[in-house]
Amino acid sequence: MSLVELIAQADERGLAASGLACLDRCVPLLGGDDDILRPLWGNLTESSDAADWGELLEQARGRLECPGEDGDEAVLLVRRMLAAAPDDRFDAGVRMWADACSVASLQIHRLLDRPVDASPVDSRREGRTEGMSPLVAAELRRQITVLEVLAGHGAGGLRRALEVSTEGRRVLRAVVSRRARGRR
Repeated sequence: MSLVELIAQADERGLAASGLACLDRCVPLLGGDDDILRPLWGNLTESSDAADWGELLEQARGRLECPGEDGDEAVLLVRRMLAAAPDDRFDAGVRMWADACSVASLQIHRLLDRPVDASPVDSRREGRTEGMSPLVAAELRRQITVLEVLAGHGAGGLRRALEVSTEGRRVLRAVVSRRARGRR
C-alpha cells in the first residue's frame, strides 16, 4: 500500500503519530534534543488526557524557537510543520497536517541529500520509488512503517513508531552534522 493510501486510511491516533514522527525526525534542524517531543508521544497513549496535547505542543514550540538560517529551506519546512500542528489532536485538520508533514519531511530529506533527487516527492509517496536516493528512500520507509505499525497495533504500536522515529532522527542528525562541517 502506498504512503498516500496509508494516510487516507489512518485513524486520529495514527495521523497524529505520523505527523509527530515526521516532525520528530526533523528536530535536529532546529537544534532540538532527543526528548523535546517525548511528552507529545506520551500524550498519544491510551491512558493520557488528549486535552493536554495543545499545552504540550505549545511547550515544544517554545523550546524549539531558535534562531536559524532563515534562508535555509529545510529549516523553514520544519518550522512550518511545527507551526501548523493542530492544538487538538482530534481536530479534522490532523489528516491535512500529517499529510503535509509527510511531504515536508520527504522534501527535507531530498534537500539534505547530495546529489539532490529531482523526482517529485508526490510520486514517491504514491509508490514510484525507482532511482530514489538512499536518504529519501529510508525516510519513505520510516513513514510507511509508522503508519503500518499503528494501523496494526493501535496505541500498542507507539513504542515501535517512536523507535523508528528515533532511528531516523539519529540519521538526520548525522547528515546535519556532516553538512555543517562541509560549510566550514
